[in-house]
Amino acid sequence: MPTPWTAAGVQIEQRAALAARGFDKAVNVHLADTTEKREDACVLLNRRYAWRGYGDHHTLPSHCGCATFAASDETGVLGTVTLVVDSEARLAADRIFSDVLDSYRNRPERKICELSRLAFDSGLPSKPLLAALFHIVFIYGYHRHRCTDLFIEVNPRHRRFYEAMLGFKSVGAVRTNLGVGAPSQLMWLEIATIRRRMLDAQWDVAIGPSRSLYALFFSNDDVATLAETLTADKTPDEFCENGPMVRIFVPEC
Repeated sequence: MPTPWTAAGVQIEQRAALAARGFDKAVNVHLADTTEKREDACVLLNRRYAWRGYGDHHTLPSHCGCATFAASDETGVLGTVTLVVDSEARLAADRIFSDVLDSYRNRPERKICELSRLAFDSGLPSKPLLAALFHIVFIYGYHRHRCTDLFIEVNPRHRRFYEAMLGFKSVGAVRTNLGVGAPSQLMWLEIATIRRRMLDAQWDVAIGPSRSLYALFFSNDDVATLAETLTADKTPDEFCENGPMVRIFVPEC
């Protein structure tokens, strides 16, 4: 399939899809819900965290409000991210940002969640794969748990990435995360704005290159299929028995 171009003659980067288009790479996205899968995700997580100077002793949260996603191919785990939905166990960010998070969780009809334990293999991610994994997590969090507000802790030097790529906003002052021995900025995204951000990014990319990952989120048809798949009334064991939770195809780098 030929790669599309903008009106200005700039090649448009292709998004991931649920169907192969000829020159795509198959990637399996699954829940790391077995000991083996969690260990594989942890190996990648600690290797990448150690490379950044954050230590190599990190574990994945395992209470019922957590869902760790891992993207893999025939070579192994390519990336992992964990979604934690607010519960009696609260969020990891509550350790240093509880006052800020309480100001959101105490609002009527709000349900907060956080992204944590994000790591990708050193040669990755390509933007389409990164966008696809984020979009799958967003769909899962909204359609399965009806989350309204998403938070992430980042090193302040990465703040601009999350602002430009996903529209996160900084909330609260920079504080010290003793778990990784580094400064930490809490960032927030209202989940209800994601669809508008996708539409805006798709309009922008028709004019010229876009930095936003929203331009590479799944098509509307794929979103409908993913929402149905990710909210199916299945236990984690049933997902495992049927293979990956989702198989996606990303453009070859």
